[in-house]
Amino acid sequence: MFRKIIKKLLPGILLRPKKSKKEQDLLLHIESGKTRLSRNLQDNINLFQNILGHSSDFVVREFSFGVGKNYRAALFFIDVLIDKKIINNSIIRPLMYDFNLISPEQLKESKTLDFLANRMLSVDEIKKTDQIDSLLNACLYGDTVFLMDGFAEGLIIGSKGWQIRNIKEPETEVVVRGPREGFVESVNVNISLLRRKIRHPDLVIERMQIGEKTRTLIAIAYVKQIVRPGVVEEVRKRLQRINTDAILESGYIEQFIEDAPYSLFSTVGNSEKPDVVAMKILEGRVAIFVDGTPIVLTVPLLFIEGFQSAEDYYLRPYYVFFVRLLRLLCFFISLLAPPVYVALTSYHQELIPTPLLFTIAAVREGAPFPVAIEILLIGIFFEIVREAGIRLPRPIGGAISIVGALVIGDAAVSAGLIGAPIIIVIAITALATFVVTTLYDILLLYRLVLIFGAATLGGFGIVTLLILLTIHLASLRSFGVPYLAPLAPLNVSELKDSFVRFPLWAMWNRPQDLSYKNQQRQRLGQMPRPPRKRFP
Repeated sequence: MFRKIIKKLLPGILLRPKKSKKEQDLLLHIESGKTRLSRNLQDNINLFQNILGHSSDFVVREFSFGVGKNYRAALFFIDVLIDKKIINNSIIRPLMYDFNLISPEQLKESKTLDFLANRMLSVDEIKKTDQIDSLLNACLYGDTVFLMDGFAEGLIIGSKGWQIRNIKEPETEVVVRGPREGFVESVNVNISLLRRKIRHPDLVIERMQIGEKTRTLIAIAYVKQIVRPGVVEEVRKRLQRINTDAILESGYIEQFIEDAPYSLFSTVGNSEKPDVVAMKILEGRVAIFVDGTPIVLTVPLLFIEGFQSAEDYYLRPYYVFFVRLLRLLCFFISLLAPPVYVALTSYHQELIPTPLLFTIAAVREGAPFPVAIEILLIGIFFEIVREAGIRLPRPIGGAISIVGALVIGDAAVSAGLIGAPIIIVIAITALATFVVTTLYDILLLYRLVLIFGAATLGGFGIVTLLILLTIHLASLRSFGVPYLAPLAPLNVSELKDSFVRFPLWAMWNRPQDLSYKNQQRQRLGQMPRPPRKRFP
């Protein structure tokens, strides 16, 4: 009785029909790769329909061809993933019309799938297999499966045709000088963009699928004469170890393969620009492409990369030297400005110049909260405004950010809830943080830790936490490479491309920690020199 009531209330949810032992054994055999095709075409059609659950976008196109229409065949494909022109013009038309024109001498050979693949089908990508698992994977990835009555094998025909986003400049890595193209969501297009940058046979692309349900295509790229073999093997091992249902973005992969999962600092780099990824691969790194996202991962990652930009290598080294020092200065301003202000105003007033101390005291007269609470409140308010500006539609987001910061900040100062110096400190901190956007999340979180240390122990707390931070950074490794290289351990010869950048003609070697055999980047003695004589 209870079972009947449940069936009426929740049909098909709580009490699903129990699969027979035959169906369960079939699924197990398919997952293990032991299932093979039948020679009967109708049995194969029923098998595919049962596996894919009679999905509405799964199409089975049955047809007959030959002189007497004595050959029966079927095409299996997902309607929304294929290019119908390939199916109509390169598969069905040759079989149903051109097949009738073959000579009597070729008629005996026509009874094999190899003849159809090599003589009749005008498609560049064809593969023969008898494994159900391979056929299903190909079908779900946009290929077409061709099965013929009387054969226990099938053809996988390349027919991918889904829509992809146009290649354009990435919004997260804007440059004034340099390439404007960025990666898209298709892994094949992204690999083609990389191939355009590195036209050398040593560039190796390896593919695999990860995700029990999504079966996401993953590709790793490296230059075999430059990268360390141990790094490539470690990347393969960590990727093959992943056993999860879904991989929807490269961030999933990053969290499964990083060296220090409990650290604030990421040990896996990422980029959206082909020139950046090509540059890193040519230094000895490995790139990891994930289908469905324009963000490409690169390993190993060094801490110094957070202060480098792709544009640094297209500009003159003197300006780049200034800009990198400016980024380093902004890093310390963003990290230390709020906690130092809290420590000075709460514990070390004697370090503040007297006129400035009187000004701060006059502004803070009657303030209801301690300085540390004010800093935290304004910092949280700024993050709320920033998050609202990002999540709202673009025409509204910018206006909300500006109006929210101006109106609410001015109202809070006028009401005496916070002091004006707090607004200045937070504004300078925010601007400095946006200079090193790749380290934004790290700066935000550790800044909160430093504020807590400054509020409890003053300058001593800040110095203690900075020492602990330095020790932590020195202990990190990214796929076997020290995270602070070439600063710790110190390698003077590698400082040409750290917080400074030497001219390109002076950087003749690749980083020793990353490269393997071929460490020489270019020929020596390429410093440009003017001609000694005047041209006639």
